[in-house]
Amino acid sequence: MSQSRWFGSSLRDLPRLRDYRRRRFSSWDRTGGNDDWIKVPEDESAALAEIKGAGCITHIWITLGIEPSAARKMLGTGGWNWTVVETTLEKHFLRKVLLRMFWDGEKDPSVEVPLGDFFGVGHGVAKNFWSLPLSMSPEDGRGFNCFFLMPFAEGARIEVTNECDIDLNRFYYYVDYEEHDELEEGLGRFHATWHRQNPCDGISDAGMSNREFLRGGTNLSGEGNYVILEAKGRGHYVGCNLNIHNLRQTDQFNWYGEGDDMIFIDDDEKPTLNGTGTEDYFNTAYCPAQEYCSPYHGVILPGGPNWSGKITLYRYHIEDPIYFQKSIRVTVEHGHANRRSDDYSSTAYWYQEEPHRPFAPMLPVEARLPLG
Repeated sequence: MSQSRWFGSSLRDLPRLRDYRRRRFSSWDRTGGNDDWIKVPEDESAALAEIKGAGCITHIWITLGIEPSAARKMLGTGGWNWTVVETTLEKHFLRKVLLRMFWDGEKDPSVEVPLGDFFGVGHGVAKNFWSLPLSMSPEDGRGFNCFFLMPFAEGARIEVTNECDIDLNRFYYYVDYEEHDELEEGLGRFHATWHRQNPCDGISDAGMSNREFLRGGTNLSGEGNYVILEAKGRGHYVGCNLNIHNLRQTDQFNWYGEGDDMIFIDDDEKPTLNGTGTEDYFNTAYCPAQEYCSPYHGVILPGGPNWSGKITLYRYHIEDPIYFQKSIRVTVEHGHANRRSDDYSSTAYWYQEEPHRPFAPMLPVEARLPLG
């Protein structure tokens, strides 16, 4: 059987011998010392990898280091303290640093996402969790990993842009990839985009019972839904993480969900795929308030009492991609019939043929920052 039929890898395919060449870009100290990082000055970009020819990125690892004085302060507390990390690096740096990727010499990025959101958690938060394609690893979720395969035929560029108010003095990374003699046909390019609506356009609950506000109304068209992804071309959607900050202040039952997922494929004017509730799309049930991680879905941040505060959920369509030939629009109601006015943000991941539809301009730093 032709080697081109075995592009990827799995436990079942590990014995299959291949002629690819394994390569890596990393921040290792070229002098042979232990200063294994790069510096990314304020308001500047740095290339993590610039690859020529055909190949496939197989793994990306990133962490951001801190100054020795801060490390001593943290160790003096008996362990690593994330508050000190944020103070040293700059609060909300995970929303202020942008990650971009370009394939085959394209001018518009195929990936443009704040750093923390790309690796699976929004709100400017780092937290231990795992899924099959993405994880944040100890200590305290500061080791960021991505295992999405990212093929390219003529070259690849990965860069970060520092929009913090300080220099990033210790930026560590690996970009592991394969060199191929040529890329087999029929492979889409990896894409990821970030969206935010703060707050979503809901309605007032004045004069309504709590049940009427949370469960009343109808929505068959998807008009006003929060948009996770809107893309044109041929490809398949492989999932998202969704971050919600519950902004409703009440002592009554304050479940943020009941919003159905509605996915429009190709020329369908009505949803091609209709869901039954926010938690149902993320493969959970009954208003989850528990943290949970699995290969394909989970609840990284379940929120506080009565689902207050910040929530992060993920669903990765690894075994069940959603295919499109012309276009796709992935949406979810923000509360049933779009009645809630919470802060929504999301990162969508998909593969498609190039060229892709250019992304909307990235929000400025002030509009990306999480709420208090």
